Order: sequence, then structure tokens, then C-alpha cells
Amino acid sequence: VAHYACMDTKATKGSSLQTTSLLSMLATMFFMSVVPAHMMRSVAGGYDNESVAMTAMTLVFWLWTRSLRGGDPVSDVAVTDGDDNVGIKIRQKQDRGFNVSSQTWSSFLYGALAGLAYFNMVAAWGGYVFVINLVGAHAGVLILLGRHSSKLHAAYSGFYVVGTALAVQVPVVGWTPIRSLEQLGPLFVFFGIQFVEYCERVRTRDNLTRSQIWLLRVRIGGLVALVGAIVITALWPTGYFGPISSRVRGLFVPHTKTGNPLVDSVAEHQAAKPEAYEQYLLVLSKLAPWGFGMVAIGYTNDASSFLLVFGAAAYFFSHKMVRLILLTSPIASVLGGMLCGRVAGTCIEGVCGWSIDVWNDIGLANDDYVSAVEIETKPKAKSKKKQNADAKKTEPTKSSSSPNFITQLIVRSFWFCALYFLYHASQDHIKEFKDRSIQVSAHMSHPSIIIKTQDNQGRMLTMDDYREAYWWLRDNTPEDARIMAWWDYGYQITAIANRTTIADGNTWNHEHIALLGRALTSPLKDGHRIARHLADYVLLWTGGGGDDLAKSPHLARIANSVYRHMCPGDPTCSRFSAPGGTPSPMMRESLLFKLHSGGLVPGVEVDKNRFKEVYKSKYGKVRIYRILSVSKESKEWVKNNRRCDAEGSWYCPGQYPPGLQKVLKDKKDFKQLEDFNAKSEADDDYQRKYFEHLNDPEKAAAARRAQKKGTEATKMTLSQNEIKQINLKWENNDITSTLFGLVRDNDVDSFKSIVQSTPHYVHMRSKDGRGPMWWAHEHGRKEIVSLLKSAGVSEKLRDKDGITPLELN
Repeated sequence: VAHYACMDTKATKGSSLQTTSLLSMLATMFFMSVVPAHMMRSVAGGYDNESVAMTAMTLVFWLWTRSLRGGDPVSDVAVTDGDDNVGIKIRQKQDRGFNVSSQTWSSFLYGALAGLAYFNMVAAWGGYVFVINLVGAHAGVLILLGRHSSKLHAAYSGFYVVGTALAVQVPVVGWTPIRSLEQLGPLFVFFGIQFVEYCERVRTRDNLTRSQIWLLRVRIGGLVALVGAIVITALWPTGYFGPISSRVRGLFVPHTKTGNPLVDSVAEHQAAKPEAYEQYLLVLSKLAPWGFGMVAIGYTNDASSFLLVFGAAAYFFSHKMVRLILLTSPIASVLGGMLCGRVAGTCIEGVCGWSIDVWNDIGLANDDYVSAVEIETKPKAKSKKKQNADAKKTEPTKSSSSPNFITQLIVRSFWFCALYFLYHASQDHIKEFKDRSIQVSAHMSHPSIIIKTQDNQGRMLTMDDYREAYWWLRDNTPEDARIMAWWDYGYQITAIANRTTIADGNTWNHEHIALLGRALTSPLKDGHRIARHLADYVLLWTGGGGDDLAKSPHLARIANSVYRHMCPGDPTCSRFSAPGGTPSPMMRESLLFKLHSGGLVPGVEVDKNRFKEVYKSKYGKVRIYRILSVSKESKEWVKNNRRCDAEGSWYCPGQYPPGLQKVLKDKKDFKQLEDFNAKSEADDDYQRKYFEHLNDPEKAAAARRAQKKGTEATKMTLSQNEIKQINLKWENNDITSTLFGLVRDNDVDSFKSIVQSTPHYVHMRSKDGRGPMWWAHEHGRKEIVSLLKSAGVSEKLRDKDGITPLELN
């Protein structure tokens, strides 16, 4: 990271380690080493991918900016008023036409190394999307600002080709770099930079006039646009282009929710408040904006302009999601370090009257490079007579030496006073930054699964329940044991217990996590029917605080987003809650509540024919149950049908055993707002209700109560004509799918609640003309048939094939 602090230098003879650069580098290193925004994800023992991803990300950025450094300013193509520059020029004279200079090859090499580092980033963290887009955005900005060069073209081409070629080798990434809307921007920049480079090389080779170069650009640009339009038009209907993910979508919508209950359940995905920047960046939250302005106004070149793009992007995204304050740690450290280093360096140089040049002092300075300052200030050659005349005019006299000395003394005294003032004024701020960083680091360095607390007598206790529970799994369960737990703890179970988990911290498979949520929030009997096909043990975090019961409303929402019959018509699943600390009937009957509170809350017992408690931690923070009647057929089937993308690979997408197919028939794959590849009808109604219920829960609850009263009234006054009108509308929707699932599963209680709350639902018919009465007769559900008759549903209506419900007996 300290490399960035040297990018503003305009040093003579190519040195980039003068006084200001050296101090900027040291200040940046100091800030980055202890700033809490960086430590929040880099502490030892962290189980998040960001623990290693930050190093990978900064390495990519270092190599990218390094690829844009260097080059002899003298070799810029001279541009006059008559030249057709239009803000673009090839700034290596050696690259005129289609020649390639050694400087260009050097930029390509560093760009390719940046692509190799990017591959490491792709394998480490899903945030690689930010990296590829940031580099692409910087290259695009340079072109728009008229700073295109062969150096930029070579660097970006090397980076993109090598990086993308390696990224597609990562199984979970595949071809998304050239399919996902999130990553198509860098691809367009790649094609655009090839177009610009080709036109510029033809222009310098053939010395084209203004009209000729514009004609060339229009012809080639039109051809490229036509081909691109044809390709996009052909691929769009096939579903080739992937949608924007919920996490990325949440960074651009005006509200703080994404519409995806899985993403919204994570607190770190909420918008950042101003206090968060002060908490994690401390004094850098005030220094970085000044550093940003300093670079923008006085020290912008091809490489340092990356800091401006990085700073703007990091602030924008961190403002949208508090978790992404992590991204601000390197850029805030660099900008703050450059500001401090340049101010201090300027004062020191003013006092001393000279500048330290480390490379020159140790004999490593490169004299082949000439600074822009030297070039701009270098006088034109003069005749010998003129030089002698000027020398006579400028020859100092003895009488002028004394005032000159006094002037220097005054100037140096001023700089000394400024340096003294800054030193003492900053002491308190430096000490506060250091002390607060140490305090935060001490807090963050504590293991998240080992808690220090006090008992009621004030004695310090070390609560090690979680780690001991994982050790118990490791020491007391078979090596092939499968553990069902909420996805939050998946990485910990895998790393410490060395056992297979049903879900870990990877939340890419929304439908799978929804199935896990359904198993945990369904009635115990139904949850066991799912769990016995998936796992051997169930692990729950208990003991209050942020345990699984506190999180369970989120589990129910996630489950309902795929299995809509869980909470019909209520995307936020408010029926599964604990208002005032009292669990609702739905929560009280759930598998999670039974296992969490069994034996602890009066009247709550665990079905001993389905689950057996085998471990309870010392302080009650963890309970582990063995699942009884585990399906050996399902376990064996999964083992024998393991499919990987290559032999011996770690990437093996799971498959559900046949025993779960009945459950899986109820699912409706979750479709976010931008998922235009989905073949089914849009989920606009679900998304609308989801946001309405989240934004105003009280209003939503009042609407549900009003709807309930209205439907009760409808039950009393529903005329035959109204029933006839309902029967005339045949369509497949969430309601008919839910009713079919309830009839098929013979879920009489749930079906009865629908009849009581929304009786007009039972008169609805699907696209084939059939409704609940047909399905009840077809599956032999006599109790449901009786409920339908009591609701006034006819048995004499005919479907599209002319078949009545009675004919299906």
C-alpha cells in the first residue's frame, strides 16, 4: 500500500523516494497497519474470506498502477493546433505506427502480473467483482480524459486477458466474467481500448488528417457497434446474460433493503452511518478528503489518478453497505498518508533548503528518466554571446548577498515555526489514533467464539461453549457425520469440528438455504421429515442473545421466499414471531423452538422418537441433537451420486436424494427483481408486498387484520354469482400452488386456516381448470373434501377436459 504514496512525485532524475515521498510512504504504512477498518477483517483466526482478500486486492492495485508508471515525457508525440488530437494521443514516440517499444512491453508485463494477482483475488473472495470493475473504470476514465497511450493499452490488455483467462478456471466463477451484467463493463472497456489504439496507430503511421481519422473512427466504430448489436440481440433471448446479484443491486437502490430476505438478514449489509466512518477510520475520516483534493488538484497522472477513482468508488459503496468500509482502509490510509507526508516534507525541505533523495544517495538513481519539471523548465539553447551577456546581468554583487541571506533566514524560520506548530498540534491526534486503534485491535482480536464475561458475583469467566461443542462433534461423531446448523456457523464447524455442514458461510445457493430454513421453522414432525434425508445431527445456538431463536424470524422469511405456503400472502412471515417475547403459535410449534427450548420452557418437549439430545454445553450456549430414523438410503444415494466438475476436485455441486423430491416440488426458485432470465412469471407482487411489510409493519398488520375481517364477512355473504365469477378465472399463481401442496401433503390444519381466513381462495382454479376439490378427490383427502363442501365448493364443475372431481375417485 505504501507504494501508492509515492505516485505523486515529480522528482528529478526519476527518483520516487524524495523527502515528501519517503514521509508519505511511512505515514501510509503507519495508518494501514493499525486502522480499525482494516483490522476488522484481518485479525488472526478470522473465518471470513476477507481475511486474506485484502492483501490480494491491494497487490492487484499495486501492480496495475505500477504498469502505468515510468515512460519518458520527452517522447510524447508533439501536438499542435493543426493536429487531430481530439484529446487522444499515443504518448510513446517509439510506438508510432505498429511498432512496440520496450516501455510498452514493460507495461504489458506488469499488467499481466496484475492479472495473475487478480486470479488470486478471484479464488479468495467474491469481492473480485469490485476489483475488475475498478480497474476497468480507471482505464475508461483515462481514455475519456484524453490520457490514452500505448502504455495504457498494453497494461489493460495484459491485465484483462490474463486475469479473465485464469478467473474462468475457478469452478464457482466459470464464464460469469463474460456473461454477468456485473462484469460486462470491463469487457466493453477492453474492446473500446482496442478500437482506440488501432485508430491511433493507423493515424500516426499514415499521418491522417482530421477528416480522415474521423472517417476511420466512424467506419470501424460503426462496424463494431453493428456486430455487437447483432451478438447481443442473438444472445439476449437465450438467457446468456446473468442478472445483477441481490448484494450488488442493494448498492444502487434508494432503500436499504434488496428484496432478498437472505441478504437483508445480514446486519452488515445495512447502510453506513457517519459515525461508522469515525469508528473505523478515526482521524483518517477527516484527513482522507483533504488528501483526495490534494491529489486531484496538484498531483494527478496516469497512475495516481487511480487513487481518485478508488476513493470515489470505495466511499460510494461503503456508504451503501457498512461492511464495505473495509474497502476504504487502503485508500484512506494512502490519501491520509500522502497529505501528512507532503505537508511534513514541504516543511522539512523549507527548513533545510534541500531535499533528501534516497535512491540518489545510495547510488540507485536512474538517470535515464527526466522529470516533467526539468523538461518544462529547461531553457532553450542560447548563443555563446547571449549566455555571456546573461551571465553578466545575473552575476551577484557583494552588496546583494546580505539581504539574500536575511531573506533565506526569514523563510527558513517560517518553515521551522510551521513544522514546530504542526508537530505539537498533531501529537494529541497521533496518540489518540494509536491508543484507539490498539483498543479496537484488542477487542477485535478476541476470538468471536470465546467470550469473557462476569458472573453475578463479579468474577471473570471464560465462556468456551462454542469451541467445546465443535470439539465434541470432532471427537464423538463419525467422520462422515453431517451437521445441520444455520449457515452462520458453517465455516466454524468445518474448520474446528472437521465435519460436513449442510450450509456454510457461502450464501450463493438461495434455494438450498431456504430448504434449511424450512426444516428448522416447520412443525417438528415436518422438519424431521426433511432433516432425516439431509443430516445426522442438529446443532443449535441457544442461551439467549443472538441465538438461533432470535434469528428465527429471518429463517422463516427466507424459507417462505421459496416455499410460499409457509406464510401465504405474507412475504415477511410475521406469523412466525415473538411479540413481547411470547412466541407465536407458528414459532412455538417449530422444530427450532422445540429443540431450543425443550425441557427449559414449561410444556415444551422434544419428540424422543425423532430427536435425542446428545450434548449440552456448560453454559447452555449450544445444544446438539442426534436425528433418529435417519434415511440410510438417502445418505447412501448422495454418497454414490457425488458429481464434481473434475476428478478429485473440491467443487462438487450437491444433489438431493429421491426422498426429498416430494418436498422440493413445493419450491418456487427465488427470483430477484432483475432476473430477466427467469422463464416463469415475474414476482412483482411478492416484491411489492415484501417492501410494504418491511417499511411499515404496523400498516401491513392492520391490512392483514382488515383482510381477515373482510374475508370473514365474505364467507357469510359470498353469493353464488360471486363464486361463479371466481370460478371463471383460470390461472396458475402462488395461491393455487400453495393449495395444491397442502392437499397433496394432507396438511389439514393449514388448509383449514385458509378456509377460515380466506375462503374465496378455495374457489380458485388453475390453468387446467382444476382446483382444490379435484386435487382432494384425486389424492383421497376426505377431510379436505368436507372442508371444501362446507365452504360451498361444488363437485359438479368440469375442468378443461370435461372431468368433474367426483370422476377422479
